[in-house]
Order: sequence, then C-alpha cells, then structure tokens
Amino acid sequence: MATQTVGIEERRARLALRHRLAPSAAAAGPAEVADSMVALHGTDPSSVFLAVFARSRAPSVPAVEDALYAERRLVRMLGMRRTMFVVTRDLAPVVQAACTAAIATQLRRTLVRHLTEAGVATDCAAWLAALEDATAAALTARGQASATELAEDVPLLRTPMRMAVGKPYEAEVYVTTRVLFQLAADGRIVRARPRGSWTSSQYRWAPLESWLPGGFPGWPAEAAQVELARRWLRRFGPATVEDLRWWTGWTLGQTRKALAQLAPVEVDLSGVPGVLLPDDVEPVSCEEPWTALLPALDPTPMGWAARRWYLGEHSTALFDRSGNIGPTVWCDGRIVGGWAQRKDGSIAYRLLADVGSESAAAVAGAAQRLAGTLGPVRVTPRFRTPLERELSA
Repeated sequence: MATQTVGIEERRARLALRHRLAPSAAAAGPAEVADSMVALHGTDPSSVFLAVFARSRAPSVPAVEDALYAERRLVRMLGMRRTMFVVTRDLAPVVQAACTAAIATQLRRTLVRHLTEAGVATDCAAWLAALEDATAAALTARGQASATELAEDVPLLRTPMRMAVGKPYEAEVYVTTRVLFQLAADGRIVRARPRGSWTSSQYRWAPLESWLPGGFPGWPAEAAQVELARRWLRRFGPATVEDLRWWTGWTLGQTRKALAQLAPVEVDLSGVPGVLLPDDVEPVSCEEPWTALLPALDPTPMGWAARRWYLGEHSTALFDRSGNIGPTVWCDGRIVGGWAQRKDGSIAYRLLADVGSESAAAVAGAAQRLAGTLGPVRVTPRFRTPLERELSA
C-alpha cells in the first residue's frame, strides 16, 4: 500500500482549524482554547492571555482570570521540557505523571547536592523534607500565601545558600524559591493568583488539595505518556517522531514506546516520514482566509521542532538565541511577519512576506483590535527578539 502524502497546504488547514485560528473555529472560552492547544506556554504570564485572545470569540482578561483562579478550570504547572505551562485540570494529572514527576526527581537531586555543597545540614535530604513539610503545613493554615509570608511563618526558608562559588556569577540566595518550586513539581502546591496584574509573575501559592480536591489522580507514567502523545498528535498531527520527542522532552525511546501504543499511520510529509492517529487520516481543508497576531512563546509556533513549513526563512528575525519565538503575524497557516507593542500602546508590525492587499488590510485590523483589547496595559515579552526590539523602539 502506498504511503499517504500530507502536503503543506493540508497541514496549514489542520493548524487553522484545530488551533482555532480560522474565524469559524474560534473558541467559546479559555478552557476550550487550552484543550485545543494541549497546553499554553506559561513562562511569560502575558502569553497565556494573548494566546487565548487570539483564539476566542470574545477575548477578555476577566474570562481568563476566572478560568485560572475562580472556576479553576486551568492549572499552571511545570511540564514538558521543564517549561511552565497552563493546562486544563483534567490534563494536569497526565502531565504530572508523563513529565513533571521525573523532572521533580531531578530537581530534588540537584537541590540536595547544592544544599550539601553549601554545608546547610549534615543530612540535607532529611533537612529538606522537614522544611517542605513545615512549609506545606504553613500554607495549609493560611489557605494562600506569598513566598514572603511563608518565610515569616517558616524562618528556615530564609536559609542562605551560596551558588556558583568561584564563578563570575557567584551569588548567595535564600532557599525559599527552590523549596516552593520543588513542592509544586511534586504536586503538593500550586501557583495561585499573582500579586500584581495579569502580566505579573509574582504568584501566591495554594495547597493543591484546595485547587484540585483529592490532588492529582495517580496515572502510571507510561499510560500518561501514551495519553499525552495521543492528545498532542490529535492537535499537532501529522508530525514527525522528532517533533513529539522535542515537544515533550522525553527520550527517543520513551517517545517511540508511547507512539507504538497508539499504532499511528505513517505518512509522507513532503519527503519526510511522519505519523497520524489511525482515525485521523481523512483529508482536511480550510478555504477560509485568516490572519492572527500570536504572542511570544505561543503554543502554535512552538509546537514542532521542524518549522520550515510554516516559518519559512524568518527565524533570524523572530527567534532569540535560545530558541524562543517572539510575537508573530500569521496569514493562512504561515508566519508572514512580527509585531510589538509600543510605549503609546499601539501595535507596530512588519510583514516579511507579500500577502496581498486584502490580507494586509486584515492584519492592520487585527493590530487595531489587539491594541483595543490591551487598553492601558503594556506587554513586553520576557524573551526579546530582534524584530520585536526594533518595532517596540
């Protein structure tokens, strides 16, 4: 039997519909957006909101905040590639078992080593465990708390630890942040509403039980990896094995093992072997024209390792040196430019490809609407890219 070919146009059509970027596919709310993208990048807090805005019928800050902090349909957690994500509450235990639990083990090993090198205690593993229990108990008593408030209740959180001794960037830090991150990675606490606006990364903390009664349901690691691979392939397929390996941060062996349980169909992606779920082989088309302004670290451009089919030759202008993408302009399934917010609140953009007069007018309209949605808020990406810096000046 001949291998099915999935061309670039069909891949772009799938992206338009499944990532809710075509107008007819716009989502009703933030949780629907997160489910459609599997996970929203949460390293830069504003990116979560902007990614939802770009895919929603009625974008608003309160709707995202309600989903995160009132309805608690969304959870902010460490996940794939040791990166912060926002996921739906039903996917959170899957991510915890498939990715975060292994990361937590590595984080603990490293933290104990650093504590030992700093001479904090004779038995640093036991010392850390006791401090974690005390911190979790203090947080339960308060309900929610900032790191500063918890350090008032548990003074050992202010234990200093000298890092990178002998290096130019040697510094003394308190263990507070490391302990809280460890508790979160272990699934004991969760990031709650930030102390400032929706662009702030200074979060308060809450016990996971208060956010998700019963905590994370126990998933066997391998079963969780199969489920995560299935959801990703449903939203980002067809794709290569390497795309999935990169996105998850798994080893190649783990990736292949998870895919084997799904029995994917092999397809040809313009000369490159790819895979699709066996019930997802019917051709997909999207004749509807669309444009979108996506934020830095948006989950669509960060969804694949091989990006040429939608990125073209624009990587130098749109990525920083660490591989983080900046704000992008999209047209009919491909990146055609970049954008930035200026100090006066206006949205500046530059088209890097000829899109025709109608699409160019649509981009201008999208920029005006985004400026209106942001209002007085100013958004600067955490990771600055060459074009974003130039446009925002």
